Amino acid sequence: MKDLQALVLTIVRPLVTQPDQVQLEVSESEEFIEYNLTVAPEDIGRIIGKQGRVAKAIRTIVYSVRVNGPKKVRLNILDGKE
Repeated sequence: MKDLQALVLTIVRPLVTQPDQVQLEVSESEEFIEYNLTVAPEDIGRIIGKQGRVAKAIRTIVYSVRVNGPKKVRLNILDGKE
């Protein structure tokens, strides 16, 4: 799980203008291991990309990593507006 966190951070930090504000929280439910990614408000567009292409590419990489056990991995990109 730590390896997957490092992978996400390694992918995301070079894409943003404020890498020090990148946060990745992990939570588990019965079905999922959820990675909640938060970036600076002005960087959210860089992470999502045009028509969600960047977000889709990041998710494709993250979801291709094998995780031990029956749980699925989910990457949520939070915009901080909650």
